[in-house]
Amino acid sequence: MTHVEFHFNAPDKIAYACRLLRKASRQGGRVVVVANAELLQALDAALWSFSATDFVAHTLATHDASVLAASPVLLLESALEAPHQQVLLQLGDTVPAGFERFERLIEVVTLDEDDRVLARQRWKHYAGRGYAVQRKDLELKEPA
Repeated sequence: MTHVEFHFNAPDKIAYACRLLRKASRQGGRVVVVANAELLQALDAALWSFSATDFVAHTLATHDASVLAASPVLLLESALEAPHQQVLLQLGDTVPAGFERFERLIEVVTLDEDDRVLARQRWKHYAGRGYAVQRKDLELKEPA
């Protein structure tokens, strides 16, 4: 069964996603990121520029299956297109179709009230289907 985590209180969804992807990449993880096209474009740009010393190998959706299979980080509008199912990083507003194929699902939630309301709906969706949902409060980890 998919392990579901909500990372609450991210000050910036893109910056937090970059840090998560860098960590996963360093550990040899394979991650699929799902969101709308606009957010994926912003994440793609941020991954190229967020660090002068680190590069996170990634690709946007492509029709070339060999590129998708070789890339450790995939930026896709639908998880159903993913050739690997290790970690799903969900940056969108709705429950991603096919999430149950993944070992782990991470939902990133910002301080924005609209984002929090949508996250609560997704939490109820997962919990209502028997998934044990874990909460990680990022605000508690930030220095005062």
